[in-house]
Amino acid sequence: MAENKPKKGSAAKDKATLAVIKNTAMAIHSEIKKIKAPSIKMPLRSLSNVSYDKKAGFFELGKGVKKRTLSVNTVKAFAQTLKMMSLSKDLVMSDDFATKRDAYYQSKNWGDARFLEQPESDAIMDDIEAMFAIEGVTREQLRFIPDQHGGAVAGELKVVDYDLDTGEKIIIDCTKFGSGAYSVPSWVEHLEFQTKASFILCIETQGMFQRLQSHKYWKQANCILVSMGGVPTRACRRFVRRLSESAKVPVYAFTDCDPYGIGNIYRTLKVGSGNAAHINQFFCVPNATYLGLTPQDIEHYGLEKATHPLGDQDRKRAHDALKNDPFFKAHKPWQDALQKLLKMEVRAEQQALSLHGLNFVIDEYLPQKLKNPGKFLP
Repeated sequence: MAENKPKKGSAAKDKATLAVIKNTAMAIHSEIKKIKAPSIKMPLRSLSNVSYDKKAGFFELGKGVKKRTLSVNTVKAFAQTLKMMSLSKDLVMSDDFATKRDAYYQSKNWGDARFLEQPESDAIMDDIEAMFAIEGVTREQLRFIPDQHGGAVAGELKVVDYDLDTGEKIIIDCTKFGSGAYSVPSWVEHLEFQTKASFILCIETQGMFQRLQSHKYWKQANCILVSMGGVPTRACRRFVRRLSESAKVPVYAFTDCDPYGIGNIYRTLKVGSGNAAHINQFFCVPNATYLGLTPQDIEHYGLEKATHPLGDQDRKRAHDALKNDPFFKAHKPWQDALQKLLKMEVRAEQQALSLHGLNFVIDEYLPQKLKNPGKFLP
């Protein structure tokens, strides 16, 4: 094995992860020795337990916690939590990893503590992640990686990866994929970046990404294109976060003009979500701003014939955002935009711009928008 072969995690991070696991286990052991019912505290993961500070730039956990105490009713979940922690320790020590599906099947060796269905396993893993995130440890550092892909990338970027057998650097040129694109891996912490791009454009739909990639829009605009494929996965968000910080370039999000594209896809990219507030500090992209379609764009670009009526779910999402979402409540321009959308009672997809020609988005819309990034919605 080559001496320069990179580990999936750094030695310092691995040491810190093992220490957190050990300290948690020792605290439980100490309570048992005192003949007390051991317990584990975990943060509440919900929008009601988060706050948003413009300076911090992401949803932060509040002080709400839930407590899992060993009892007749909780004995199985308690045992499963400890077994999952033990699996994490083994993965770190062996420099390996497991997906959620892998962890579920590993539990089949746990006797009465085994999981009957994967949602049970996923819930315990989420609890452990939340518990250790307070200590600055991510799920990836616990060596549990996502099953989902991390999105697709094209444009002015070279990704430096490593051959896992030899440890040699592999330089991946994202301009050399023809009509395809570089696929972001589930684990991105070890990647390095080389780029002179001016900005990163995160795109909601694969179809729009494919159009911009096929016409090499990235060359015309000197940018990096990222396909989010809907709500961006944690690997996609972490990739964009690390890339933008490394390259010191802005991130623009290009989504549909509807409550889902704005309130779920864009909001998750920028500040995270309430249910995953424990990881937002690692995975959101606070410097992202909104370049996507707005209610004003529908009027300005004459897209009325290409809109669709707002559905009940659309209206509910918009009203919930205005009433309950800390991000939208903190930004008056977004409140105005959502109110205008509700008043117009329509939504518009990115592809609505094709009303004026298939390449209108490349020739007109994006160039005009990029002339005034200071006017992008926050």
